[in-house]
Order: sequence, then structure tokens, then C-alpha cells
Amino acid sequence: MAIRLTRRNLIAGAPALATLSRPALAQSPWPSRSVRLVVASAPGGPSDVAGRALAERLGVAWGQSIVVENRPGAGGNIGADLVAKAAPDGYTLLCAASSIIAAPFLVRNPSYDPMRDFAPIVQVLDFPMVALAHPSLPARTMQELVALARLRPGEITYSSAGIGNTSHLAPALFARRAGVELTHVPYAGAAPSQMALLAGQVQLSFNNPMQSLPGLQAGQYRALGVTGGTRWRDLAEVPTVAEQGFPGYEAISWIGLVAPAATPEPVLARIEQASLAGIGDSDVTARLHGAGFQVQNRGRVAFRRVMEADTALWGSFIREANIRLE
Repeated sequence: MAIRLTRRNLIAGAPALATLSRPALAQSPWPSRSVRLVVASAPGGPSDVAGRALAERLGVAWGQSIVVENRPGAGGNIGADLVAKAAPDGYTLLCAASSIIAAPFLVRNPSYDPMRDFAPIVQVLDFPMVALAHPSLPARTMQELVALARLRPGEITYSSAGIGNTSHLAPALFARRAGVELTHVPYAGAAPSQMALLAGQVQLSFNNPMQSLPGLQAGQYRALGVTGGTRWRDLAEVPTVAEQGFPGYEAISWIGLVAPAATPEPVLARIEQASLAGIGDSDVTARLHGAGFQVQNRGRVAFRRVMEADTALWGSFIREANIRLE
């Protein structure tokens, strides 16, 4: 689920990590067998695309097979919980979406804590959302949307891929900051959410830029703004939300690689090194860029800061807005 507001000002140091002795590593070189890479979503999504692209390079670097295992469900909680409870030996990794940050705040008894139970390794990519309006909604900018929402409180509806998803939290955060009321209509995934917008069942939807392009080009809906800190390269004519009179607003989804928290330091370092090299490969970069993503290639320290900033942002917002996944 992801996503940032004043993230750059929320910086903290990386925690201490467990270590292995050199003799132990010498006796049991890592990896000596295949590595499982869990993707907590269905095939074809951003996590799956990033995970499979990275898995190919890691397999070559280590001379071992990297088995990609899709474990979708419960907003990513099923796959995340599986890895959080896995043996901390480097043989089970998670290609995590930013939704792992928000998920524990949405339930009463979360099964994992993303900052306590995971060791960040590398941030692979990120991407903003695009605020899309059905042609029936007479708004062409975020300011016009706010003006309409003030005249029609609660009447303007927006679809999402599910409660706690970025497509839910990004517009909810915007509405709260703008002081207006929008009505959330959750769907079971991105595809039905977008279909609801196309059919005019809702008036708004915040969506992935690349998924939005075909409909924009066909005139099926219009773009009101981009939730990133800068304009999106393929929608350069669409201003950011912040540019339109909402300074500081930023909502970003990201994908990264994490391991169980107690994974030994030498193993984490080796995964980090190979991952950074793999993401930096020109073929991998081109593949991710072509899929509509912004490649980041941030290592452990920088990635941890991103996760900490998102935890501060979304934890506070979800508590304030009393958002629950029952």
C-alpha cells in the first residue's frame, strides 16, 4: 500500500541486526539450496512483476533456483504473515508491497509488525497514483473537485481495490487534508474498481498510472492530478496534487524485498548486494520502466527510512480516521 507525506523529514537510524560468526558461514555457505520468494499478490501485479524480474538475476548471481510463490489474500497479509513467521535463515524472502505498512493498523489483533518482524533489504521501485474522474463529474482539477465536494458532501463516490489499499488510503487522506467528505466504495481488486469507474457506478478512482493510460487516451475518464512529488513522465501535462494548492500531499506505492527480522547480517548483506546489482542491470531496469514503474534501487538503510516514514504517516492517519478492516 504506498505511500508518503513529509517522508523526507521522517528519518531514523537502522536497528541492530543479528550476526553469524565467520566459521558458521564457512561450514554452511549461503545459499546452499533454492530460495523461496513469496509474492503476497496474484500474478501480474506490481509485486509479481518486480519479484520475477529480480528472481531471475538473483538465481544467476547465486547459482541457485529462486522459487517465486504467489500467496495472495487479505490485502497481502497472508503472504506477509507467512514470511514474518518463517525461519530467519535467508531462504524465505518477501517481495513486499507498501500495503504491508498499513495492514496491521487496520485490524484489532495484527499477526505481524512490519518494522519489528521484517528486515528491509532493498526498495525496488515505486509509483504514484492518478486521480481519475468519470466524464459525468464536472471537475477538471483537484480544486474543482474540492469545490464540488463542498457543495455535495458525501455524494461523490470513489472506488478502490479494497479497504486499506493505496487506492483507498490516497483519496481518503486527500479528502481529510482538503476538509471534504468523499464516499468510499471498495471492490475486490483493481480490475473491478476500474470497471466501476468506467461504468459510471462511481465518480472517482485513484489508480496506477500505466493502468490508467488506455482509458485516458480513449477519453473514458480524465486525470485530475498525480499523487507523487513530481509529475509522471507519461502524463507530463497533469499537475501533481501538491501543485494544485495542497502542498505536502504525496501518496506513493512501493515494492521492496524484505526478510524475517532475525536473518543474520552477513546473509542480509549478500542479498542486498546481489539485489542492488540485479535491479541495476540494464535489462531489469528497462523491464520495470516499461511496465510503468520508477526504479529506485535503495539499499537497507534508505529503504528502512522509507518504511519508517510510511509507518508514521499511515499509522497516524488510519488511527485518526478510524479505518478498520473487519
